Amino acid sequence: MNIEQARFNMIEQQIRPWDVLDGHVLSLLASVRREDFVPPAYRALAFVDCEVPLAPGGADGQVMLAPKVEARLLQEAQVQRHERVLEIGAGSGFMAALLAHRAQSVISLERVGALAAMATANLRRAGVLNASVREADGAAGLAGEAPFDVIVLSGSVAEVPQALLDQLKPGGRLLTIVGHEPVMRALRITRLSTSALKSEELFDTVAPRLIGFPEPARFTF
Repeated sequence: MNIEQARFNMIEQQIRPWDVLDGHVLSLLASVRREDFVPPAYRALAFVDCEVPLAPGGADGQVMLAPKVEARLLQEAQVQRHERVLEIGAGSGFMAALLAHRAQSVISLERVGALAAMATANLRRAGVLNASVREADGAAGLAGEAPFDVIVLSGSVAEVPQALLDQLKPGGRLLTIVGHEPVMRALRITRLSTSALKSEELFDTVAPRLIGFPEPARFTF
């Protein structure tokens, strides 16, 4: 496989057509080596328009999101160099690496110990020094180190816990995918003030659930 050609094709054929036009984001996707964050067994899928399993059997269903979804979330987060970011669901560490190149610092919470170790090793190998991974329950966030400028949920939830919204600074943004299959939507929730939030629907997609988030009972008829 010609890796650089595959990377170029990923950007031009998958990511740009999904309205990812921010030059800084596109440059990051060209320079951060996605293939180094993909488990060796799935390296051939590094640039394919699909979710990549993070372990044989899927590690409780956990995956790397499709490249176009990662790119769009990164673009819509609008991270600035002075900002602190909290990511929920480190996975392989790739999204944390992308965020770290734009932010002052990134803390990524990962509930599965093996994935937390994988992400830590991948970030260290890639020379990303301003991102750290902690084995923790992401649904609770990290109140002791809040507030954050940006919170990114790298997977879907049925609803966003209030605990995470409470950890946003005024002006802070939370990016997530909310809903139930077959209809989910990516949202950007912005804290306007201590008491006011604004929610924007960004795009439709489907993503696996993050582990440990509440799943409200659904009515059946």
